[in-house]
Amino acid sequence: MDVSILILNYNTRELTLNALQSVYESISSYSFEVILVDNASKDDSIEHIQREFPQVKLILNKENVGFAIANNQAMRISQGRYVLLLNSDTLIQQDTLAIMLQFMDKHPEVGAAGCKLVLQDGSLDKACKRGFPTPSASFYYAFGISKLFPAVPRFNQYQLGYKDPDDAYPVDCLVGAFMFVRRAAIDQVGMLDEEFFMYGEDIDWCYRIKQAGWVNYYYPKTQILHLKGASSRRKPVKIVYEFHRAMWLFHRKHYQKNYPYIVNGLVYAGIGVKLALSLVKNQIKRMR
Repeated sequence: MDVSILILNYNTRELTLNALQSVYESISSYSFEVILVDNASKDDSIEHIQREFPQVKLILNKENVGFAIANNQAMRISQGRYVLLLNSDTLIQQDTLAIMLQFMDKHPEVGAAGCKLVLQDGSLDKACKRGFPTPSASFYYAFGISKLFPAVPRFNQYQLGYKDPDDAYPVDCLVGAFMFVRRAAIDQVGMLDEEFFMYGEDIDWCYRIKQAGWVNYYYPKTQILHLKGASSRRKPVKIVYEFHRAMWLFHRKHYQKNYPYIVNGLVYAGIGVKLALSLVKNQIKRMR
């Protein structure tokens, strides 16, 4: 088996069916399997998936265990030389799998690779190529300094806005919506950290892969469509909380030991303030 494609479904019937359709329309001489984990969806996703794509291997959870745990469940039974994390809200092109597999086979030093992700409006999903969220990178990003000076590398350490999205190059971080990972790298560094419920686990994985000596690579010779939800949509409080908890977890795990007490205190305080502001903003959207 060349690649195991892991998809997580949670009440996203139509998105998931469309994602699966795009996968099975792939034109490639490579072999692949699709393992889908359902996190206790309340809609009729599974009924439709079983009827339309009986070849999909299913794991049915009785509760929503989150992104990391669900993908690890699929990873444990996967058989591919490579593992592809693929969001249910994506549409791949017919040649995407072939292009990425050829790239990975030709570059054994690459532990993980990602392609170009494009949003519905045609703009770049900036999460597909990132730097690590160091305290300075996070500061410049959170306070909008990176937007004021988009061409200055020092102020764009996180989203790498100064780099051409049509060029290929090593990066620190890829995005879990489309992340092609070599089996040998997984065997060395382990699977996703299950302390992350959702958000941050892809950055943590990329960090561990790079620390182990592998290269993370952005390869935009193919692109996929990422159907993210509208930014104006109100998010559940748990999602807002988990997003900010992921920031805290990542800093505590990888950076806390490298910085003095005062820097760590400012980082955690900043996360707390940002969480509070996000909850207020979310409440205002709900009231509207």
